[in-house]
Amino acid sequence: MKTFYRPEMNVQGNTSFSPSAGKPKQFIEFLLQHNLPLNIEDGFLPVSRQDLSMAHDEMMVNGILDLKLENGFGNRLPEVAKSLPFTSGSFYAASEWAIKSKENAFSPTSGFHHAGFKRVAGFCTFNGLLVSALKLKSKGLVQKIGIVDIDNHYGDGTENIINHLRLNWIKHYTFGAEGIGASNAEEWLSGLEKKLKAFKDVDIIFYQAGGDVHISDPLGGVLTSEQMKRRDELVFSTFKKLGIPVVWNMAGGYQDPLEKVLELHKTTYEIALHYSANV
Repeated sequence: MKTFYRPEMNVQGNTSFSPSAGKPKQFIEFLLQHNLPLNIEDGFLPVSRQDLSMAHDEMMVNGILDLKLENGFGNRLPEVAKSLPFTSGSFYAASEWAIKSKENAFSPTSGFHHAGFKRVAGFCTFNGLLVSALKLKSKGLVQKIGIVDIDNHYGDGTENIINHLRLNWIKHYTFGAEGIGASNAEEWLSGLEKKLKAFKDVDIIFYQAGGDVHISDPLGGVLTSEQMKRRDELVFSTFKKLGIPVVWNMAGGYQDPLEKVLELHKTTYEIALHYSANV
């Protein structure tokens, strides 16, 4: 499984409740500390302003990158602006490689699904999921795309762009829309495979494996560590059986210290590795 990472994706010193700007580097280092195999691809390009404007209002794109508008973190730090084309670039490069090779891929990114066509929100500035989907489609690499968003929060930005641009070739499932509580998490898990099989006609899956679904997350998670593990096993095993490649990213996670979140992402990484060969 290839990991699409460049140091330019990472931001140090971004003052925010969300750790996502600095998480790419921290997670790569965490994997190395635990002696997990890494196949890093660092030769990919950042997406262009034109690419970002496929999914977002052009004036918003230019305003954010030119530091005239606030980003999803509520600041105008040049370091954040410089990182944004690389985070979406990571996800796009991973998705292009996955569709061409029919293998799973990993983009160590967060901060996508609250970003709408003309708005930033919830630590999300540009929606790398939709930027990648539209760029794949424009190149004729896909007919249908599935987005499986099992972050703890509703992917309202993703839904906003899909509706605004009338992207009826994208199937979108977002966990946050379910309003699931801890008391019926097992019931949700028991029905997950059926939900996933509804994506059997897509060419590729974009999977947001949010760490904030954990029951100890301060933003209201509901799944235990074991339930999260079963979540990931269901996602990767189901799409392996269906022969559909999965591109996944880290999405949310807000526990303190951050190592608790990185440990959850590590479990997802290990499961993804297990199911990656010969999709």
